[in-house]
Amino acid sequence: MTAASSEDVSPERQRDAERTRAEILDAATEEFASRGYAGGRVDEIAAKTRTTKRMIYYYFSSKQGLYLAVLERAYGGIRRLEQELDVDHLDPARAMRALAELTFDHHQSHPAFIRLVSIENIHHAEHLRTSPILPTLAAPAVDVLSEILERGRDAGLFRDDVDALDVHMVISAFCVFRTANRYTFDAIFGRDMLDAEQSAHHRRMIGDLLLEYLTAHVGRA
Repeated sequence: MTAASSEDVSPERQRDAERTRAEILDAATEEFASRGYAGGRVDEIAAKTRTTKRMIYYYFSSKQGLYLAVLERAYGGIRRLEQELDVDHLDPARAMRALAELTFDHHQSHPAFIRLVSIENIHHAEHLRTSPILPTLAAPAVDVLSEILERGRDAGLFRDDVDALDVHMVISAFCVFRTANRYTFDAIFGRDMLDAEQSAHHRRMIGDLLLEYLTAHVGRA
């Protein structure tokens, strides 16, 4: 099957193609997040999207190509939110809290993203490392954090021995843990970390923890 030239593709056909591709990615996200890369079945994805395995391979070339596209879209979602976050009008402390809360909200509402990240770590990021957009997956988070940290240091609020990746690690560790370990934590301790009351408490908690760390020892000899 050969792709039609851009001149031959009508706007309606283009919209249909984009809609079909998005539907395949939606179904593939759930399939791979639930069953992993090895256990995910392209036939099952085709059945859920009322398309064919051949059509999926037309769009994504292979199962690995589809899985990589799922990963890229998942990471791209949080990176876009970070880029769109308007914190220039906020003081550094409030800006840092806003970024932590954005990550918290995203990770809680996208459990499939957390499962995909966990699965890809099992594979030592072997698929993600092949992504042509890999270099763009770090910049948004690092750039926003670096700008907030710089403003905080200039104002004499934040410590100067922490970089953007340190902060990103702290935020991610807290937010990923809640979703990735929800069921084992509940089984052992009898507490559902994603319960509404716990979520509100944890949302404040990550901001408090982060700011206490960033402001610790500032101005002390």
